[in-house]
Amino acid sequence: MTSQPARSSSAIVTIPNLVSFVRLLLVPVFLWLLVGADRVAAAGWLLGVIGATDWVDGYLARRLGQVSEVGKVLDPLADRLAVAAAVIGGLVVGVLPGWFAWAMILRETLVAAGAIYLGAKVGRQLAVRRLGKLATLLLYAAVAWWFIGVGTPIAWLERVVVVVAVPGLILYYIVAFQYVQDAHALLARELRE
Repeated sequence: MTSQPARSSSAIVTIPNLVSFVRLLLVPVFLWLLVGADRVAAAGWLLGVIGATDWVDGYLARRLGQVSEVGKVLDPLADRLAVAAAVIGGLVVGVLPGWFAWAMILRETLVAAGAIYLGAKVGRQLAVRRLGKLATLLLYAAVAWWFIGVGTPIAWLERVVVVVAVPGLILYYIVAFQYVQDAHALLARELRE
């Protein structure tokens, strides 16, 4: 038995949207810690908080019956901006290895371009996949651990993090291909209607 998706409202001021908005506001704080204050470990810990709270807004929206159209945009926007800031910032300051950062940037760029194209073509976005949430969680953890490993005496964390980063990247690309299939199906359905 499958559950029905929650109906969404046009409400703007909701508890889940507030959580997403706070997560968005933490992105500049993360960048300041990383670049402005040169506190790499603190930036990593904050990124860990941003990533760990990724599920909170969606859970609250469903639990409180406050699913909104704004929230459907705000939540993934907070995720994408946090990931972009962490990866680009980590690449620029030399925290993240180039192979990892560029693989992330390529995937994010392709998915963003596809989302823009799909939005322009059919005016809708694809549903988030659970596997995508898992990949995002793994990658948030990996990036945060790299920052913490570089910024503290826990240097061994930099080596161990690859065990999380590589599976996270693989899942991230698998989900990207699934999104391509979903987009193709949605476009085909729109053409038939």
